[in-house]
Amino acid sequence: MVLKYLLKKEFTQIRRNSFLPRLIIVYPIMIMCVMPWVMNMEVKNIVVDVVDNDHSTQSQQLVHEIEANKYFIFHGQQPTYAQALRNIEHSEADIVVVIPQNYSRDLSSGHLPQVLIAANAVNGTKGTLGSGYLSQIVTANAFPSSAAVKSKVDTLFLYNEHLNFKLFMIPALFAMIMMLMTGFLPTLNIVGEKEKGTIEQINVTPVSKWTFILSKLIPYWMIAFFIVTVCLLLGWLLYGITPVGNIALIYLLSMLLALFFSSFGLIISNYSDTMQQAIFVMWFFVVILLLLSGLYTPTRSMPPFAYLSTYINPVSYFIEAMRTVFIRGGDFSSIAHQLLALSGIGLFMGTWAVVSYKKNN
Repeated sequence: MVLKYLLKKEFTQIRRNSFLPRLIIVYPIMIMCVMPWVMNMEVKNIVVDVVDNDHSTQSQQLVHEIEANKYFIFHGQQPTYAQALRNIEHSEADIVVVIPQNYSRDLSSGHLPQVLIAANAVNGTKGTLGSGYLSQIVTANAFPSSAAVKSKVDTLFLYNEHLNFKLFMIPALFAMIMMLMTGFLPTLNIVGEKEKGTIEQINVTPVSKWTFILSKLIPYWMIAFFIVTVCLLLGWLLYGITPVGNIALIYLLSMLLALFFSSFGLIISNYSDTMQQAIFVMWFFVVILLLLSGLYTPTRSMPPFAYLSTYINPVSYFIEAMRTVFIRGGDFSSIAHQLLALSGIGLFMGTWAVVSYKKNN
């Protein structure tokens, strides 16, 4: 019965806040409407300069193939390599292709022409993939037979047939939204009451610490449920993307992640004296958890010492399990160890949130 009135108090505080209800509704909508278009790792619109020192029919054919490719923006032909390099230095071009003299003669004699590809590697991903695309075009132009051989090789893309990057990112965006909404809001809860002085009224009551902390956690679990529902609906309405696996598993994973972040937020709030302190501490851990989770890059690409952090990172377990259910259609057994890890970490943090709360300072 006490829990009922504490929950009523929490929801009344949220409702009376002019900002929080709008944030809870607008934030997931904005993220789902904008981020799937922005968070795309596919490299396109690579600006290319070409230096043609051969001026033959074959070299111009290569130039036209580069110009017609959808991944490149043809910046034009430059008279010298030095001029093209200056364009890179001035950020007017990303890659320079230098076609050597006697390019057509080498092709006629069966030799591989030495085509220079100079890429701006300030953005390593763009430079590497862009030069890789151009290398394929140059090779196919020089040896059409090699392209014919490649055409006989069939590639089957499992689970994401059309290589839709939105399908890969939308499950991960659930983690980002949950992290910010069920992490930062609880972080500001208790410390906010400390600053206002209202926490003293609770501390003098016989309410147990378990009941008090539970009353703080339950509203954010309900907010997490609402957020997941909104994200699933928007993924279906805007992008035509729906989970392949069981939706109940998606809600279960989301609730476990919400348990961790809401508990973690209350822990920080218990130890903080001001809202500014709580925000900075939470942001410090959120950035680390996010960057080491595999949201943007595969965790296996990280150094071994950094990869070890994924064993204690709940966001990493969540993203891996969410993509397994959402994209691959995995069942309970496919994500059993992630569920176990999330449950263990969440219960540990929830217990810590209770123990760290002190009614008497």
